[in-house]
Amino acid sequence: IVISDPPKRFGMIDRKAQRRIAEEALARAGAADIHPLALVKDLPLSRRQMVEIAKALARKPRILILDEATSALTAADVAKIFGVLKRLRSEGLALLYISHRMNEIAELADQCTVFRNGRNVASYAAGSKSDNEVVELMIGREYSHIFPPKPVRAPATAAPVLEARKLSWTDRLDNISLSVGAGEVVGLGGLDGQGQRELLLAFFGVLRGLSGQILIDGKPVAIASPAKARGDRIGMALIPEDRKTEGLMLPMTVRENLSFAALDRLSRAGIIDRAAEQRLIDDMVALLAIKTAGLDIPVGALSGGNQQKVVIAKWLMRQPRIILLNDPTRGIDVATKQELYQLMRKLADQGAAILFYSTDYDELIGCCDRVLVLYDGAVKRELVGAEITERALIASALNIHGEEMPVRGMAKTPARGMAKTPARGADA
Repeated sequence: IVISDPPKRFGMIDRKAQRRIAEEALARAGAADIHPLALVKDLPLSRRQMVEIAKALARKPRILILDEATSALTAADVAKIFGVLKRLRSEGLALLYISHRMNEIAELADQCTVFRNGRNVASYAAGSKSDNEVVELMIGREYSHIFPPKPVRAPATAAPVLEARKLSWTDRLDNISLSVGAGEVVGLGGLDGQGQRELLLAFFGVLRGLSGQILIDGKPVAIASPAKARGDRIGMALIPEDRKTEGLMLPMTVRENLSFAALDRLSRAGIIDRAAEQRLIDDMVALLAIKTAGLDIPVGALSGGNQQKVVIAKWLMRQPRIILLNDPTRGIDVATKQELYQLMRKLADQGAAILFYSTDYDELIGCCDRVLVLYDGAVKRELVGAEITERALIASALNIHGEEMPVRGMAKTPARGMAKTPARGADA
């Protein structure tokens, strides 16, 4: 928080003043729960983002620029930050707020400007255009086609590709049973921090001390590491939450980032087949329409949306049959989101089994064949087809149903925490 301008006393950094400034800045940002001596690397992504906002506020700026600052935040943190920003605006702060979230723009902005491909395409007073009109300006086409149509399928009779039976881990996962079939997009809903991320990490072999079973093609497997998860026997890929720290090596080139995950398939006797590598990279760049000035520039120079495309392309080079998506559209533009929705459905139509966590209810409604709503580490409810509505998602996420709602194929064991009203606010 104070690294750019540390307080000094007699030429030395004043540690007491440093801590006091940090505590005041965190409190001002609505994040007083973060200990000023905590290591930032140990904080979850949403709390790191709150530290970043506190750092900006600590400088007491006259002009504050926020670029997708809330994309990694929980709903509770967004509400806190908006309260702070509104107060600062009333005190005379000039605020430039960049976001793709229509509800945030409507709540905060006085004047709005839409950019597309680096050009100013429209400026208007807040509230003078509908959300659909704004989105159409952003993507340059009709909003009604943003989500691809869902296929009408008969209930699956074959064994699922991916299955969990009574999966538990510490106090974060509680007796979870679920299945994902070939060609199916299964969503994970619920308030942020209810075990969704841990569930994806459990499938990908990251967590230790799991109880319960994971089955692939109906057979129990022990996924001891990500290397085993991505191997040919299982064929799993995980698109992580934070592309910059978990999905990419930013100083390295686009080419290197694209080929890392598939080097074992591109090598013979330890020698990389550069011609095969180039063909595969060219195919992925074309498939995902990755916009880059060249394959040999640092991937960190790309836009957020194109960085995310590189993360996805890296894993598609392995031709996975099970794809785990952890909030993959966080902080990217609407046009790129639409491309990813189309790609997700295309991969499912080709037979991939997709497990998709999103903090955006519209995405769960528009993309998923089924949605499992998690609450306090347990599956609260399963929604299928027309049952997937915003009302049902919110009601299940808040656990306001009085009766147990069994999930297809699940043991009807009451899940821990079902009688609680408030959802746990901790981050994954």
